[in-house]
Amino acid sequence: MFESTENSTDMKSLRFLIVGIVCVAGCGKSSPEQGASLVEARRGFTTKAVPQKGVKTPVAVPPANLFRVVKYDSAVGKLAAYLTPTPKDGKKHPAIIWITGGDCNTIDEGSWKEGPAENDQTASAFRKAGIVMMFPSLRGGNDNPGTKEGFFGEVDDVLAAAEYLGKQPFVDPTRIYLGGHSTGGTLVLLAAECSDRFRAVFSFGPAADVGNYPPEYIPFDTSNKREIELRSPGRWLAAVRNPVFVIEGKTDGNLDALQTMARASTNPKLHFLPVQGANHFSVLTPTTRLLADKILRDTGATSNLEITEQELNRLFAR
Repeated sequence: MFESTENSTDMKSLRFLIVGIVCVAGCGKSSPEQGASLVEARRGFTTKAVPQKGVKTPVAVPPANLFRVVKYDSAVGKLAAYLTPTPKDGKKHPAIIWITGGDCNTIDEGSWKEGPAENDQTASAFRKAGIVMMFPSLRGGNDNPGTKEGFFGEVDDVLAAAEYLGKQPFVDPTRIYLGGHSTGGTLVLLAAECSDRFRAVFSFGPAADVGNYPPEYIPFDTSNKREIELRSPGRWLAAVRNPVFVIEGKTDGNLDALQTMARASTNPKLHFLPVQGANHFSVLTPTTRLLADKILRDTGATSNLEITEQELNRLFAR
């Protein structure tokens, strides 16, 4: 998931940037299927994965004060995840599932090894605020069972992770959020289009059309148009039923995809927020801090969480 270097930048970040640049050129090609259900469209469809190479690597052992390794049940078997240790305070806490960018099927030290503020992909603001965090690995990642499908079966894994998280005695099952960055942002947007399980969803820098990702991120038969359509969140915007915030910096990222989806959407549950003064990576740290504070105050029977483009822009004003 994360390959750190001596200067605290990482090779995975460089791959993220390449993906972002590729997607700017054409991540909004698919026309939305207004009123269509992604759940219904996926039902009965069998994806055709291509042969994959790679070494199976167990998840790294996290610092005991930050995370513990758990296994959650999915359709392909038990999958590993990092989870906040039990707070042991007898309270029910809000929680967030976070999906990383790059190879989002895999988790490693990047879940807790923080980078510089301009490129820290750990989303550590949530755990530092006392919000329970879960980093699930997905099918085919690490030494998990199953095969990477690239934004298809992985949607089911994310929902399975939420099912597990909601059963933890220290988690408030009505206050489970979902967030992700880059490829993870694309995946969480698809999850929001398939389920209203999450109180709110934060999708940072997603693609609208996955057909523009490099082959390593789309390990399926790309000659089949329907394979791409069922993985492209820009087609299924009408299916979103809970608050979803799509966020991207205005520099060096997937801004084109955000703008394309914003023009196509008529769904009031979707909020598209381009951020002045931020890029695909620098948008994360200040914005997740803001979101963590908003989550702590989002205590009503239903979510009252709101984010405006103006307040995000103020975070990056010079």
